[in-house]
Amino acid sequence: MSKVLYVDHQKCTGCQLCELVCAVSHDGISNPARSRIRVVKWEAEGLYIPMTCQQCQDAPCMNVCPVKAISRNEESAQVTVDYDVCIGCRSCVGVCPFGAMNFNPTDRQVFKCDHCDGDPQCVRFCEVKAVDFIEADKVTINKRRQAAERVSTASKDAAALQDQL
Repeated sequence: MSKVLYVDHQKCTGCQLCELVCAVSHDGISNPARSRIRVVKWEAEGLYIPMTCQQCQDAPCMNVCPVKAISRNEESAQVTVDYDVCIGCRSCVGVCPFGAMNFNPTDRQVFKCDHCDGDPQCVRFCEVKAVDFIEADKVTINKRRQAAERVSTASKDAAALQDQL
């Protein structure tokens, strides 16, 4: 079974340590612009949301690449970039709906999350466990559990409102 990065944005504190660790582990420099994970601050809700490649089933980045440098690894189901083939045209950067494709102007190539070859450093260093690397089928279980919690809370709130009437 393939593994995926699972993000629980409710736990994220916005410390951006995941960005720093990612940049250092991949490029050896503490430059968050070189990170494969980005923490987005959603001001309206007061949330921080770690964003990374969503490994889209019908990945727009794969479909738009003119030299087919982006493909899906059959074993891991992960979308990968072949840096020997990439020409740095940035077509994938513009089409990614999650902003997960980035461009390195020094190397003149795109880059994205590669799950650190199965040992994601963002997961290892996230103290609040906002990012986890879990079996893909567990994501469904977690989502069902969260949905059940929301339904339960909504039911309790509705009952309390009805009691007030």
